[in-house]
This record gives sequence, structure tokens and C-alpha cells, in this order.
Amino acid sequence: MANDSIHVDLETLDRFIDTVLQRAGLPAPDAARVAALMAQADLQGSDGHGVIRLPQYVKRILAGGINVQPDIRVVTERPGTALVDGDNGMGHLVMSFAAELAIAKARETGIAWVGSRASNHAGPASLYARMPVAHGMIGLYFAVGNANHLPPWGGMEMLLSTNPIAVAIPAGDEAPVVLDMATTVTAYGKVKAKAARGEMMPEGWMIDRAGRPLRDPARAHEGFLLPIGGHKGYGLALVIGLLAGTLNGAAMGKAVVDFNQDHVTRTNTGQAILVIDIAAFADTQVFRGAIDALVRDIRDGERLPGVERIWLPGEQSQLRRQDYARDGIPIAPSLMADLDALATRVGAERLATMRAEPDTRTILAPNP
Repeated sequence: MANDSIHVDLETLDRFIDTVLQRAGLPAPDAARVAALMAQADLQGSDGHGVIRLPQYVKRILAGGINVQPDIRVVTERPGTALVDGDNGMGHLVMSFAAELAIAKARETGIAWVGSRASNHAGPASLYARMPVAHGMIGLYFAVGNANHLPPWGGMEMLLSTNPIAVAIPAGDEAPVVLDMATTVTAYGKVKAKAARGEMMPEGWMIDRAGRPLRDPARAHEGFLLPIGGHKGYGLALVIGLLAGTLNGAAMGKAVVDFNQDHVTRTNTGQAILVIDIAAFADTQVFRGAIDALVRDIRDGERLPGVERIWLPGEQSQLRRQDYARDGIPIAPSLMADLDALATRVGAERLATMRAEPDTRTILAPNP
């Protein structure tokens, strides 16, 4: 359970992930980039997409399912657009490349859209939507999930995934407004996190094939996730998949490979990022001030009885960053055991015995 969690500081977790990835075969610069992003995922509380995924990533790397020496490149390009081929590299590397390219293009064109194909799972969507914020820009990220857990509305065959969307909008004195959501009631990574902590899922996350609530995450394979908003969530999952997958020549529908079960086959994951330079539309400071004012109006507005606080999208993740930076990132005992077993397998120091030490690496990670 959460109260039994072991707390690990960010630098130690980052260094552990980096070491394991290098032992698995990633070049040092690539391992550092991926580790930084994975650790940031855990720091913001996206525990279904951080270090919990490390055993799965390593399994795919060692099985040959991920290319550790990818030639990530632009295959088609216009002033405000590009299509990136990830050459089956780690998704974090592909999307970092795509995000940086989109930011550079948006400086020139005002708006830039960069899609990717031949990528892999890249962690939480907000990591990439937030990257443009550090440059005074708005970021929107779309992706096809790496396993189908959602049938079409009224159907039984799982032809769609959680297909997330994230939007990050900079403010002035307030924290950025950051929406990060799956098109299902919950992301499948949260199901995995519940299983790692030995917790049951809330009713309404999943149903079994008879339509009954499914609460045991260990039985997740017996059912499927539910879309947000009923048929509207199904429609949103579909169109996001078309934009992030089909448009880029990436997998969609039956072509999506379940990377939870198949560690060898290339996933051909599709993703896309849209970057908007605020300065192309408005005075940047005026815009940021308007966001601040709206955030405060929402937060300070009249609340329903029993409601202690009105939250803005991204505020709870921001608070987790502060809490976890101070107190350490919680790691469930079962996950710690899995990570230590993984470290032994690849010949790395165990996380349970690793101690914090000054980190002199140059790590490229999203700004808070």
C-alpha cells in the first residue's frame, strides 16, 4: 500500500534509470535523456509512466524490440510541418527530437505541427506538451497508445487505445495550465500502478466482457477500459488516433502491437506535437496576465458545499513535484523488488542500496 512506500530522491532515481538503460545497451547520452524524462514522470506523480515501465523497456531492448542506435530523422518537411521517422528508437528520444523541431519551427512560422512514426512508448503526454512552455509557447501533444484497451462504442473488439491528449499553456505568476488526459476514464498505466501497489481499481475504470465492473487490476486482461463521456470519448479516441497515427503512417486499429505482451515486434507508434507561439497572436505578457487572472477567478470562485478547493489542470502535479522533491518519490515495495531484480539481471547497482550523490551530467528534461 502507499503508506509502505519507500521514498527515493529524484537524483538517485534518475541515476538508477540511467545506469540500467546503459547496461541494457543504450548509449550514454540517450540513456541520460530517457532517464531524465522517466524520473520527471515520477516526480510529477505520473507513476504509471515512470520507473514502473523500466523493466518493460529493458525487456524490449534486450529482446531486440527497440533499436538502441536509431537514426531519428525528418522524412518530409515544410516551413511549419515535419514528419519524423523514429527508426524504432525509444519514444522519449523520438518525441524530444520532434518537440525541439516543432519549437524551432514555431519561432519562424507561429504554429508548427510535427508528427512521428516508428516510435515507441514515450511516457506521460504532459512531458512533451510542457516543453514549449519554457519557450513562451503553447504545446499540444497527441499519441496512439501502445496497446488496444478500448472497443468502439457498443462493440466488443478492442480496436482503440487510450490515445492521450495533453495541452500546456504558460501563465505569468501562476503555474502553467496543463491538461493531460487519456480518452479512457483512466490511463492503462494507472491500472499497472494499482497492481504494483496491491490496490483495487475504483468502479467505473473497467468492465469485463459481460459488462460487469472489473476492479481487480490483476484481472485487467479479462476486460477493457471505459471511454470518458461514453460515445464522446470513443469518438475522441478515434480522431486522435487518426491524427497521431494514420496521418503519420503509424499503427492504428488492428495494426497496434500490444507492447505489454509482445517484446519483439516493432510497435510503429505514432505521436504528434503542435506548438503555438503566443507572440504570433498576442502580447505575451498581456496573455500571461490574462491566464493568471482567469486561474485566480476559477480558484477563488464560489464552491459547492463540501468542496475544499477548486483545482486547475496541472496544479496537483505541480504540488506533487514540490512534495516529492522535498520528501522523495514513493516507490511501492513490490516495484522496488522488481527494480532490484532488474538491476541484478543487467549488472547494475540496486536502487534499494543506491545513495544520492552529486550529479554532474547535463540532463535535458522539461522545465517545471
